[in-house]
Amino acid sequence: MPHQTLLTFTTRPRATLDITADVAAAVRAAGLRCGLAHVFVQHTSCSLLITENADPDVRRDLETVFARLAPDGDPAYRHDLEGDDDMAAHARSVLSGPGLTIPVGDGRLLLGTWQGIFLWEHRAASHARRVVVTVLG
Repeated sequence: MPHQTLLTFTTRPRATLDITADVAAAVRAAGLRCGLAHVFVQHTSCSLLITENADPDVRRDLETVFARLAPDGDPAYRHDLEGDDDMAAHARSVLSGPGLTIPVGDGRLLLGTWQGIFLWEHRAASHARRVVVTVLG
């Protein structure tokens, strides 16, 4: 039987938020022994990623890379209704993606030792973000 949980987070500007424990709790609540957890963010200017959970420099460096790939205020952008960071945030979201699928085994997320699930805010301000966790098995 599928189980779905809606999580809400408040982000910090241009930062990653470790949501691994929250997603793991949703998986435990589903009572599934083996299957998949799908994690999806319901917004177009933030994203989800699985990356290094020990050294925060990795996530800071990813922000640097994305600032080069999709800089704020590029004069070629037409979409700037919410400011210089508007189109850059959408581009960064497309590059990193809104969803993840993680295997579940023995009732827990089967992440690697150094992997964490992060909500990545691409806007230059804090936002309330909704994340849907769907557990199937």
